[in-house]
Amino acid sequence: MTAETPRRPDHAIDPLFLERHSPRAFTGEAVPESELMRMFEAARWAPSSYNSQPWRFLYALRDDAHWETFFGLILPGNQKWVQDTGAIVFIVSSERMKVGDDLKPSPSHAFDAGAASLALQLQAIRQGWHAHGMGGFDRERAVAVLNVPEHHRIEAAYGIGRAVALADLDEARRAKEAPNGRRPITDFVRAGGFPAAAG
Repeated sequence: MTAETPRRPDHAIDPLFLERHSPRAFTGEAVPESELMRMFEAARWAPSSYNSQPWRFLYALRDDAHWETFFGLILPGNQKWVQDTGAIVFIVSSERMKVGDDLKPSPSHAFDAGAASLALQLQAIRQGWHAHGMGGFDRERAVAVLNVPEHHRIEAAYGIGRAVALADLDEARRAKEAPNGRRPITDFVRAGGFPAAAG
């Protein structure tokens, strides 16, 4: 599925990257579990160091037995829009990986989980859904409530749902929900190393 977006890249890229954004206006439609599993399947194929696949996904579907628990972990500022999503997902990464028969620290666990996160988000777009990532949740309580094991870290939470079309929002909300821009690549891409420190 592709949608019209006001974003304009400086270089030719797949439109899917421009369609991915983080709306806060959701329809309240439930996400069928089969749809969510397709998103997790995309995440499954993300690259990772030593193929360690350090990501772990915990989820609650709208109105299932876990929804209120997951929703209660989200901070109030985000709850007001998360309440209209169809699924809440937490992504957790394992700080250790198996190399041969040994369990070793994984320096790239968060990086690898980020790759899985993007795969999930892009697959969501292909299926006509949006995922809004957030750090606005009670981390300490989430670790306890979700029984997160030792040597694992919660990286982010996501609200996943069907976004309200911009045309269906009033003018004030439309301005807040419009996909934002990005800095030019000249701000963060450089041939060669960083410049030498001045002085």
